[in-house]
Amino acid sequence: MKKDRKSRNTSSKSVRKAGRAATSGRTDKGRRSFLRTARNGAIGLAVVGGIGFLFVRNVSSTMHEHDLTRVQNGKPTIVQIHDPQCSSCAALQRETKQALKNFDTGELDYVIANIKTPEGRNFANRYGAQHVTLLLFDGEGALQGVLQGQRGRNELRFAFERLLSG
Repeated sequence: MKKDRKSRNTSSKSVRKAGRAATSGRTDKGRRSFLRTARNGAIGLAVVGGIGFLFVRNVSSTMHEHDLTRVQNGKPTIVQIHDPQCSSCAALQRETKQALKNFDTGELDYVIANIKTPEGRNFANRYGAQHVTLLLFDGEGALQGVLQGQRGRNELRFAFERLLSG
């Protein structure tokens, strides 16, 4: 009988130990799951924040680039009459931005008059300009030149240099 009681005590100790191990295992799994969720949440938050930052920066840059009030700001300004659905306009924009890289920041202003907006259309009409056109203004806002059609970056760079020396 002593042996019987002893084996029951041993088996009940084994059951208690197994129970604690199972509880501990569940606690570890719960903790790991929580930490994994917290890590993934932090990564997700960082990604969403980064995307939000880039979006705001892009919108603000676009708004600045389309601000036609910058003509007459004391700096020579290049205004592109632009149709966003026109591939020639997009090509002229790329070439213009490449040509502008040859100048110091702030030396020239670059503005886009989008003819799909009322402001851009009115601006283009005021100067009788069609899309795929660059209007070159001095710092006081006087029109100094008109470049119609597709142009290469070297030709644009020389035209911009003439505007600056003008």
